[in-house]
Parts: sequence; C-alpha cells; structure tokens
Amino acid sequence: MPSPEVFRTLLRRHHLKATRQRMAVHDVMMALGHASADMVTEELQQRGTKVTVASVYNILSQLADLRIYSRRLSANNKMYFDINTFRHMHLYDRENHRYRDVIDEELMELVHSHLKRRKFKGFTVEDIDIQLIARPTRKSRIA
Repeated sequence: MPSPEVFRTLLRRHHLKATRQRMAVHDVMMALGHASADMVTEELQQRGTKVTVASVYNILSQLADLRIYSRRLSANNKMYFDINTFRHMHLYDRENHRYRDVIDEELMELVHSHLKRRKFKGFTVEDIDIQLIARPTRKSRIA
C-alpha cells in the first residue's frame, strides 16, 4: 500500500501531477483498500470534496493502467480497485459486495509452481488471479 510520499513518487515517475483529486482518491483508497468508484466518490463527498463518479473512475482506471492499483471484477459485474498490487488472493463477500485480502504465500506458491509447468495451447499465462466467492456465516452476520 503506497504511502502518500511513495504515491507522489509513482505519479512523478509516470509524468503525472499529484493533483488534489488524485491525492484525495488515494487517501480514500488507503482507508478502504478495495473499492468501486461509487464507494470512493461517496466517501470523498462525506469528507466535503466535490467530485463526480466519472472523475473518480477515470483516476482509478488510470492508476490501474499504470499498475499502481489493480482491478477486480466482482461476481456482480462491478469494477473494484485494489490498492495492494502484490501477489495475493481475495475473498469476495457476495452479499455485501466487499473484498478481503487472503494472504497465503504457501498456497500461492503451490498454484504458481503447478501452473508454471502447464501449457495452454495458443496462450501464455501472464498472471494468476484467485478469487474465492463466499457469503457471510450466521456468526459473522451478527457480529
């Protein structure tokens, strides 16, 4: 998760300015971790920043194109953005439409080493994206 200083450096490296809107979007993303443009816009508006969903989406998409963030397409076909770009899995809560990082280096290494040996005719595997789709248990709904 890039700190504001590291984020500014990443923007400069890509010849982008650390505008007030980009910094505000990044600040919200640091708090949320995984979010849609709607979620970021809502949080920005609650903080008193006037911004449109389209502007937020454009900023998030640009940052994902630069691989500063990554994209996540949810089971409900909504685009979410992830501030963490390191290799990890996700647990997607299909009832509340929320993501949670799942850090399991051992499992990720097993999957990567297994698939590294596999050939898929006509394709080159560029990345592996594991998303576990779940729903809350009764205990977690109450808590």
